[in-house]
Amino acid sequence: MDVLQSLHSLRLKAMAIYRRLEQVFDRVFGASLNPLRHLGSLGFLLFWVLAVSGIYVYALFDTSVQGAYRSIDQLSRGPWYEGGLLRSVHRYAADGFVLVMLAHLLREGLAGRYQGFRRVPWLTGVPLVLLAFTSAIGGFWLCWDQLGQFSALATAEWLDRLPLFASPLTRNFLTAASVSDRLFSLLVFVHIGVPLLLIFGLWFHIQRIARAAVFPPRPLAAATVLTLCVLALLAPVRSHAPADLSIVPAQLQIDWLLLFVHPLTYATSGEAVWVLLGASLLVLLGLPFLPQPAPLPVAVVDPQNCNGCRRCFDDCPYQAVTMVEHPMRAGRQLAQVNADLCASCGICAGACPSATPFRGAAALVSGIDMPTLTVDALRRQLRDGLAGLTGSAPKIVAFGCRQGADVHRLAATDVLSLNLLCTGQLPPSFIEYALRDGADGVLIGACAPGGCEFRLGSRWTAERIAGTREPHLRDSVPRERVALAWADSGEDAALADALAALRRSLPVRPAPTADDRTPVHG
Repeated sequence: MDVLQSLHSLRLKAMAIYRRLEQVFDRVFGASLNPLRHLGSLGFLLFWVLAVSGIYVYALFDTSVQGAYRSIDQLSRGPWYEGGLLRSVHRYAADGFVLVMLAHLLREGLAGRYQGFRRVPWLTGVPLVLLAFTSAIGGFWLCWDQLGQFSALATAEWLDRLPLFASPLTRNFLTAASVSDRLFSLLVFVHIGVPLLLIFGLWFHIQRIARAAVFPPRPLAAATVLTLCVLALLAPVRSHAPADLSIVPAQLQIDWLLLFVHPLTYATSGEAVWVLLGASLLVLLGLPFLPQPAPLPVAVVDPQNCNGCRRCFDDCPYQAVTMVEHPMRAGRQLAQVNADLCASCGICAGACPSATPFRGAAALVSGIDMPTLTVDALRRQLRDGLAGLTGSAPKIVAFGCRQGADVHRLAATDVLSLNLLCTGQLPPSFIEYALRDGADGVLIGACAPGGCEFRLGSRWTAERIAGTREPHLRDSVPRERVALAWADSGEDAALADALAALRRSLPVRPAPTADDRTPVHG
């Protein structure tokens, strides 16, 4: 257990370093266009760039032994508008796809997103790494130049280290006499058939994710494609000399990102690389099954107060809420929570229209709620906390996210800080309730775009406040008294700056008396 705790501590430190890198990129690109916050969608974009460019290249590709090299070489040396650009774009997109995929795997691993409700996406994502490298390496073979020859021989020798084949692959398939058009048909299947498996794998990978981001923001997508084209023009990919199995190539320009396994094999041994690969897969696939802290209680539905509006179903980031026939009201639906998929984020509670504090009941019971922090408990914390604020300075309520900047650092005699499971847990009516119950301003600290621990919490919060998503903040609420600040974990200074800006915009008022406050019942 001590070892696991040490590894957990090391992971958190590494994630803190990664977040600082993200924040540096935020200052350069802005949080909404930060490529480090869109790794998954960038991976999908690069995959489709690979597919489109690959289809064009394949249409001009001669799959015979004699014609393979000639067709690819002519393509890359011809005018860019006849396809010369696309071969280079195809290679650079492959590099980018692998780089983004590994960065995505690293980020999710450092963030600990591989257990509980995230187990299935992790377990379906790890095998995609092997499929990507398999297809990429197979692409070099199809060029059938000296680099492709080197890669094919190195791969065969590496496979020969496994006790699966009665005789070496290099002797049976990679000799001058055995390389035939039929073999090339097999190589084409490897390079083209494996991506078809990738498509199915990607589909399974995002099945439990609602509104999965499969396309980055348009400016980022355009910049990515433009970068690939610029690289293709400035440093076009050229073929090596034609493959010749009677000689050993003296000099090769190796793509170290896609073909690193070959130099690693020669630097160590084939057996060592197999052990390293097997151990890496065991670790990655075993992470979801390590001991984990007790999960938080999942969302609970109250049939008496659920009217079947489907808002919790629409807003759940992980499809944990489904709609079933209401057992008490004919013709109505009832929300139902799948405990295995629930992230305990509370976004569903923020979406529930019955979570309004302007009800006459003694206790506020929502249609769907979080046992760890119910809307009734939040209402009481808000009411009691506002009653305890003193001084003549504007009174401010600061709602924060437990996954983001620490809102408790803002607590003062004139500031009430309340932490939520996720900012998306906050019903917009609570903003109006705070203002009507004595607050002069309300600050909401949300994780930056692309940085929400639960994917959609920050987005739904912004849309509810803007009035574009239900439940929305009513138009009668003065927007100048409400501030939304983007601040990830570790960006406490940004949250403090947003508080200071809100405080400066609010007028100083006399200390309130008992008659100044508008009574709020329920």
